[in-house]
Amino acid sequence: MSTDFDTERVAQERSFPALKAPELPEEPPEMGFIDHLEELRWRLVKGFAAVIVATIGCAFFSDFIIEKILIAPIRVASPNAKLQNLVPYGQLSLYLQAVVFSAVIIAFPVIAYQIWQFVRPGLMPKERKASRFFVLFVSLCFFAGIAFGYFVFLPISLRFFASFGTALIENNIAIGDYVSFFLSTVFTAGLVFELPMLSYVLSKIGFLTPAFMRHYRRHSIVAIFLLSAIITPSTDMVTQAVIAVPMLLLYEVSIWISGAVQKRREQEEAL
Repeated sequence: MSTDFDTERVAQERSFPALKAPELPEEPPEMGFIDHLEELRWRLVKGFAAVIVATIGCAFFSDFIIEKILIAPIRVASPNAKLQNLVPYGQLSLYLQAVVFSAVIIAFPVIAYQIWQFVRPGLMPKERKASRFFVLFVSLCFFAGIAFGYFVFLPISLRFFASFGTALIENNIAIGDYVSFFLSTVFTAGLVFELPMLSYVLSKIGFLTPAFMRHYRRHSIVAIFLLSAIITPSTDMVTQAVIAVPMLLLYEVSIWISGAVQKRREQEEAL
């Protein structure tokens, strides 16, 4: 009996070998503080290199950038306005600012990618999944903001300034002040348009809810007007409103995006 039983047991073990637990891939070792600094250094170097390459490319089209992009809005809004250079190095500074600013816009997707690659290892799997299209959406939002600032913010502001006041005063504009106004207006619009993307990511990982944003809507309105007053180079209310009103609209869009994300999450949990 015992021999027959042992023989049968051996046959079963040969027919049905013991199942082994699947081997899990080893997780990469955690980076130390020095390793993080080294990673950050290389990410900064790559982002800076992208800006340098774009700057060299834009330098070949510097005249086109100055005449057709930078100065064109003031010529359309106020044909009689005169741009003046008040310092010996004014035009050199003008060309450098225009070329570098254009290069930063062109290299923005590379900069966003380097930031994402540096932050990504520290995210949870859920957070990585929620922000896997980070670079694409951030870049699209930034470019949309730049276009909106150039084609909407800037013309409205310049037309208002050109039509305001008496005809007895001639508009002679310092080129340095105009460039400062141009760059701050356009670049600010690009950053402001990142608000919906930020709302999507924070809502996807559960840090933000539409109820929270609705509850603090009045506080946000005050904060937006204060922010527009800080980032606007001019002290007039019209320019501040030109920046604040789209920010308020983007805040409402962000509430809608957060609500859509929450609704989809509830549907997935209900399944």
